[in-house]
Amino acid sequence: QVQLVESGGGLVQAGGSLRLSCAASGGGFSMYAMAWYRQAPGKQRELVAAITSGGGTTYADSVKDRFTISRDNAKNMVYLQMSSLEPEDTAVYFCNTGRTYLSGIYMPYDYWGQGTTVTVSS
Repeated sequence: QVQLVESGGGLVQAGGSLRLSCAASGGGFSMYAMAWYRQAPGKQRELVAAITSGGGTTYADSVKDRFTISRDNAKNMVYLQMSSLEPEDTAVYFCNTGRTYLSGIYMPYDYWGQGTTVTVSS
């Protein structure tokens, strides 16, 4: 069973940067696709970025060219580098384990971390 712990959130001004980290445990990390989701107050959780076991990446249009997802299989870690942050990026960010189809569509498994809060001020 996979366990996920997110960290790195905080308060930042618009235009600033943050790097989120997700530590995974439970075995088999290198076999999984990984993703970052976010949930703003009053809104549903949405997919932000995903990375395959081989390192291929996809992004939501709203964060493309601003966010970068990466992974370190030797350390069982996944990261989200966030730059040019906007107030609309304010949300709780969650790490997730899943898989990708050949089409590039990401399918989450039912494994989630506790989330880390990102607040972007104007």
